Amino acid sequence: MGVIIFFTVVFVEILFATFSIITKSNHLTEKSILRIVSFIVFMLLVILSIIDFSFRYYALAFFLLLTSIIGVKTLVRGKKEKGEYKVVRVVLRTIGMSVLFFILILPAILFPQNKKIVDYTGQYQVKTKSYTYIDKNRLESYISTVENRKLNVKVWYPDNYKRRYPLIVFSHGGLGIKSSNESLYNELASHGYVVLSIDHTYQCFYTKDESGNTTFINFGYMKELLFENSLSDIQQSYKYYQKWMEIRTDDMDFVIDYVIGETKKDNTDMVYKLMDINKVGVMGHSLGGSAALGMGRIRDDIKAVIALESPYMYDIEGVENKEFIFTDMDYPIPVLNVYSDSAWAILAKRPQYEVNYRMLDEKIEDVFNVYIRGAGHLALTDFAITSPILTGILDGKNDSDKTLYYLKTINMVSLEFFNSYLKSEGDFTLSGSY
Repeated sequence: MGVIIFFTVVFVEILFATFSIITKSNHLTEKSILRIVSFIVFMLLVILSIIDFSFRYYALAFFLLLTSIIGVKTLVRGKKEKGEYKVVRVVLRTIGMSVLFFILILPAILFPQNKKIVDYTGQYQVKTKSYTYIDKNRLESYISTVENRKLNVKVWYPDNYKRRYPLIVFSHGGLGIKSSNESLYNELASHGYVVLSIDHTYQCFYTKDESGNTTFINFGYMKELLFENSLSDIQQSYKYYQKWMEIRTDDMDFVIDYVIGETKKDNTDMVYKLMDINKVGVMGHSLGGSAALGMGRIRDDIKAVIALESPYMYDIEGVENKEFIFTDMDYPIPVLNVYSDSAWAILAKRPQYEVNYRMLDEKIEDVFNVYIRGAGHLALTDFAITSPILTGILDGKNDSDKTLYYLKTINMVSLEFFNSYLKSEGDFTLSGSY
């Protein structure tokens, strides 16, 4: 829709410019009418739900409203044309308006409203509920004021209240949000899982609490994430990894303890009564997957872990001779590592992936690896359908036609893995390349 609007606007601007050049007039009155009509047409598209009015169109709507108000004032006052007509001025104005409209419509182009949909395949309908948890035992480290750590979470769960279901806790990527893999959450919930995803405050792009207050990503953290490079400064990378893992694993640890406490209360929300706290799995993407891998070592009640393209950061104990020192303890529980082209080619080259590379040995019990050929790092998340253009740019791939295949493959292997280790429904056999 964004592309259609942009080219329509450019066509009208060129048409009006051509008319002005032929008639050798600026046509101030006609231009005012055109601006008013443009705003009216835009509002009709919104009212008729052809345009999904959201952040994609806020800037454009404000601009159209402003220009229509100016147009109305011009018509009411009967303002006369000023200044000599010049072809160069008309051309430059048309180019300028086209560029401006492109900037205004860019959010709608980058985040198309008609997204592809990954339908879930389970027998249950899926419901969701959001909560804000406050950790009274921790202070927020990303702000100067003294506040307790606040976490916003969302739960996807089966619309069936006759039994309890295994609990899956998800941690998003370094710049992600809690809904980053919603198609996966829906798939798992439709097959009888309760999925709880966490917004790691100040480490997620943005988060909104139950009161409607929005908190955006911390720029200091974003700078760390973007400029970290284990090949050029491994000691600095180690410090960052320690910092990030402490925050992430503490968040996940607190959330799991919190929901376990809620399940034991008589007077609590129904969603907590659906959680089987004896069958808990964790998973995450990128940095979130590293935290999930850490949780597999921290808690004895975690039964299985899935990491979507994540190094074993928590296992790094130090740096010696410009190399990471990893724990020599075997990974204690079943784990599934999922890779795209982005990491698969560098597992043997990047020091933080040393354990991942060793784990490619098929003889290691309860360690499984899945390689999704052709996919990029962000294609392992729903961002690939939320913004196919940005995903293609950031992943360096033009494979939007395979987006649904990648996500369905992740859904398939994740469901089979958790079925095997949380529901004891047979052995997991889907490791390998896809």
